[in-house]
Amino acid sequence: MYNDSPRLLFFLTHSFLFGFSIPFLLFSSPVVAAAAAARFHQPCPSFFPNPLHDFSVQQIVDHGLINGSRPISNMSKSRVYADVNVVRPREYWDYEALTVQWGDQDDYEVVRKVGRGKYSEVFEGINVNSNEKCVIKILKPVKKKKIKREIKILQNLCGGPNVIKLLDIVRDQHSKTPSLIFEYVNSTDFKVLYPTLTDYDIRYYIYELLKALDYCHSQGIMHRDVKPHNVMIDHELRKLRLIDWGLAEFYHPGKEYNVRVASRYFKGPELLVDLQDYDYSLDMWSLGCMFAGMIFRKEPFFYGHDNQDQLVKIARVLGTDELNAYLNKYQLELEPQLEALVGRHSRKPWSKFMNADNQHLVSPEGHPYFMQVRAAENSRMRTQ
Repeated sequence: MYNDSPRLLFFLTHSFLFGFSIPFLLFSSPVVAAAAAARFHQPCPSFFPNPLHDFSVQQIVDHGLINGSRPISNMSKSRVYADVNVVRPREYWDYEALTVQWGDQDDYEVVRKVGRGKYSEVFEGINVNSNEKCVIKILKPVKKKKIKREIKILQNLCGGPNVIKLLDIVRDQHSKTPSLIFEYVNSTDFKVLYPTLTDYDIRYYIYELLKALDYCHSQGIMHRDVKPHNVMIDHELRKLRLIDWGLAEFYHPGKEYNVRVASRYFKGPELLVDLQDYDYSLDMWSLGCMFAGMIFRKEPFFYGHDNQDQLVKIARVLGTDELNAYLNKYQLELEPQLEALVGRHSRKPWSKFMNADNQHLVSPEGHPYFMQVRAAENSRMRTQ
């Protein structure tokens, strides 16, 4: 336990960086709360996600989810929502078979450019029929199946809590360039907004973001790019939306995925050590990094100059003993150069990150972190 810090935030260390499941954080029943409180008095689990689980070899073989690169006994399986896509019909997750229903591009007009990324350019737009604002995401040339994957995932998640709503799919008649039409969110740049947030504001928005992640995970989907840039907040309306599902993917237990996902500062250790059979906990690590940046007012919290340096920065804070145990469990080896860079480090106390600017945000109470937010939410529901 991290008892050396009087204002230690157990919530961060146990819930996010250690990959606890989201339902564990969201449920408010006395039984769950008691179980959670008891768990917080147990020795800290490994901060590296993807614990070893037993699962059916036949199930993996039947679904073609293994390529034999590592022994089956050393593969991992998600603690929660592991079999969502195993039990659902193939058409739910087989995005390559999707037939896109195109809308009319003439229904929308571009107003101004609001952002750009590796795979798209984003504009504020307007629906000329309803005069309502929207967001137009014009996709850059990429593989057709990547576009289908994003569309299929957005369609599957439509109506989920705090997930950006896909309104329409259109394409240019001549160039065939596709565009995705989304609901409009009057968001504030996080670099401007975050320094103004109170302790309660941070609790509220992290709670809202957890709702979105719990929903997408419950639907068998990993976001794989959680970061402040992809969390839109309309602070006046206290509305949050999780956006940019271009890197999202369906989770299949035992399947090996591309590790070139997520932004560097928010990459989980499994990506940095090339562990491909990762799961939803990838998003939890990213959220933990984002949350740490908010409460300690240190953005980004782990500031690596490249992928190798990113692992070094993580190890310098959380220590190397558990990293080495993690590597041994999954029979992974760091390249000699990276191993030398990582070196040997003990775990750093969270109190080291406290200062006069963030002390009011670093709560000492640990587990009941969302109690105030849940109480307010329950009160609103009773008055509706």
